[in-house]
Amino acid sequence: MTTPAAPAGFHPTHVVPREGLPAWEEPDVSRPTAALDPFLPVRLLSRRGEWGQILCANGWSAWVDGRLLVPVPEPPPAGGRPRVRAEDPLPLLAHTVEALERYRRAAGELASGRSGAEAFRSATRGLRAGIVIDGESVWLYEEASGRWMYGDGAGLVTYAVDEGPGAPAQPHRPEPQRHGPEPSEPEPGGPEPAESGPDGSDGAAPPAGHEPTRIVTPPEDGGR
Repeated sequence: MTTPAAPAGFHPTHVVPREGLPAWEEPDVSRPTAALDPFLPVRLLSRRGEWGQILCANGWSAWVDGRLLVPVPEPPPAGGRPRVRAEDPLPLLAHTVEALERYRRAAGELASGRSGAEAFRSATRGLRAGIVIDGESVWLYEEASGRWMYGDGAGLVTYAVDEGPGAPAQPHRPEPQRHGPEPSEPEPGGPEPAESGPDGSDGAAPPAGHEPTRIVTPPEDGGR
């Protein structure tokens, strides 16, 4: 935690969500500090990946999950210039539509029999998308930042995140590979497998330098 002097005429850029936010002295989960109250106005000073350094009106500074901060609406720009939104919903909507269309085409090819299961897996590998629409409300999943975004058609705000800040990336799990042909049944007429010896061995030749074990059957007259 740092305590830089708050600038004159503090202008917040974000507010803390209604659930409040945990905070850290540094962008390090092992150094927690006091949590932030709900709806607290803050100014976002910098970003470092998922982390955001914020400044409060009293000069108190800390690091939080920057994805969860709620942007403060800016007043309309002067001079009739168009308003610029930090979270434009159109790019994420376009990405989601593209992912859904790729999946639809691959599923259609599989259902019609024009492709097999392996081609379907190859065509959909790496696809991740999420969308829920309820009237004017929409929830979109942004894979790059691991968060669900809520929108009303004009802008997007963070709704939820997959993991807290500083969480390690999930390791990639490669598909299992076959390293040779699977065992098959012996063909008719082929060589028979070696039988085990009377002592339970597999019939393999004994190591060099040792006499093979012999089983001697005693004569019926007892050796007389």
